[in-house]
Amino acid sequence: MAEIISTDHEQQYQQLAGEILSFERKPGETISENSLCQRFGLSRTPVRSLLQRLQANELVHIEPKRGSLVTKLDMEIINQLIYERFAIETMVIRDYIAACNPTDVERVRYLYSQMQLVAEPYYSSRETFNTISFMRADLAMHSEWFRRMNLTYLWQKLSSPQSSYTRFCMLDIIAGDNVPDVMRDHAELLDMIEQGDSSGIEPLLRRHLYGGIRRLGPKIYTTYVDYFEPFGGESNVVSG
Repeated sequence: MAEIISTDHEQQYQQLAGEILSFERKPGETISENSLCQRFGLSRTPVRSLLQRLQANELVHIEPKRGSLVTKLDMEIINQLIYERFAIETMVIRDYIAACNPTDVERVRYLYSQMQLVAEPYYSSRETFNTISFMRADLAMHSEWFRRMNLTYLWQKLSSPQSSYTRFCMLDIIAGDNVPDVMRDHAELLDMIEQGDSSGIEPLLRRHLYGGIRRLGPKIYTTYVDYFEPFGGESNVVSG
């Protein structure tokens, strides 16, 4: 998803985008221009601009005579993006482990500790747990080996917001209760980095990156089937 930047009514845009990303607005749901005009106190012209920006970022689809619909998730795109990230990140981490020094390792320890802080409310006071903050802390740790290997452009390409994959990751946090699994995987990854041992990276990353498909499992076809574009067959879901 190519992020379209505009400073016009930025607050309203971020509110709407956040509602879509967090599933407050469900895939397939109609967004009424009239309701947005009333909610934000705007005329139709700026509201239509907001909806057009959401469409440019693949969060809504504007259909003549039907209005604006929240886009559904495309499992084929999700599978391909997971595959791409798995293939590239496996190599990057191997190179990182071979090149990192004690200062680099300490940096990863710090990023893992920040993940622990963000994850803590999940175990104690779930209502204060922030899914977006957890996702950001997760990505911050993954970005470190790309930064260290001077591959920040590549990481930006891999981690740039993409409507289907970004929302799938959010659904995994919300409905897949992925926090314990993600924290365990990151702890194992930190241990491999500390030990300087990359031999187990491939199976660990496969388990980690395909974890959402494993956790959500049949719910993709049942509870949340209406969130997704129609499936072409069982091959649309790849197990990790």
